[in-house]
Amino acid sequence: MDWKKNRIIIGIALSLTLITLIACKVEYSFNGASINYNEVKSISMTKFPIRSAYVWAPMESMFYNSLSDAYAKKTKLKVLKKNGDLQLAGEITEYSQTNKSISSDGFSAQTQLKMTVNVRFKNSKKPQSDFEKTFSAITQYDSKQQLSAVQEQLVQEMIDDIVGQIYNATVADW
Repeated sequence: MDWKKNRIIIGIALSLTLITLIACKVEYSFNGASINYNEVKSISMTKFPIRSAYVWAPMESMFYNSLSDAYAKKTKLKVLKKNGDLQLAGEITEYSQTNKSISSDGFSAQTQLKMTVNVRFKNSKKPQSDFEKTFSAITQYDSKQQLSAVQEQLVQEMIDDIVGQIYNATVADW
């Protein structure tokens, strides 16, 4: 008699497990994005003009290209010039360099570069997630080097850092 009860219990447990597996929908992604593609289909972004006192002209296009590439490569969103379901706008508000450390001869040993970007994000499907925030990145280089020799690489590193922060704040929901 115990064998029949066990068989019935095992049958019920297997049926419930099967129903649960069929009813559940597991959704995951390897790029960190948590986007409902049934609702959100596009993202639009404008160029981020440089509004800082210190300017390096290529930075504006480098930033825009990296930002649009991140969304194009990591999501299924269509990148538009305007009127996207998600909208990004803003400006580069700071690009500065300061002496970080002094060597024994009294001259600067390390120079720090800082980049700050102000971002306005709008989500037409979920207005409660709209925000305006600033994102910053800092890097350093040896003062014996000319800034012009390392600037492109260092600016790209800071841009990559800031783009990652913006991506996480807008579509990753971490």
